[in-house]
Amino acid sequence: MEMLDELDKRIIDELCRSSQGSSRAIAKRLGIHPTTLIQRVRNLERLDVIRGYRATVDYMKLGYEFMAIVHIYVEGDLMGVQKSIKELKNVVAVLDVTGECDSIAWVACRSREEFSHVVKSMLTIPGVKKTNTYVILNVIKDPFNFLPDFSPPEQE
Repeated sequence: MEMLDELDKRIIDELCRSSQGSSRAIAKRLGIHPTTLIQRVRNLERLDVIRGYRATVDYMKLGYEFMAIVHIYVEGDLMGVQKSIKELKNVVAVLDVTGECDSIAWVACRSREEFSHVVKSMLTIPGVKKTNTYVILNVIKDPFNFLPDFSPPEQE
């Protein structure tokens, strides 16, 4: 965070809001020269701060109406289990967590059968002791719409 100056932060904020359009159009919105934008973005990519660009998709509108958060309890090779779960079709995210479970997966499926298959497939992975599935009824705030806050952390 200390390596970023105010312009870098403004660029990140703008790209998080919308990375559509030419470098010229984005630079104009930021009030900077397009070459400056291109150089700064390349540097942020090199630092792995910016990892890519993608459309924000409403999975429910694409038919992925069976979504869940799955708590995974592991005995043994946690990283191997996470790698295996990551490779399963319909797994949106795998999170390494602390707490009661060892890992959490977010799955999105288009049918009940597909949903059942994904969750049951997790249980066949060596090292998975059990799972606990929480069906998502509605997505109130999509994590892909999170915008970083560059203000200093609040002090109490």
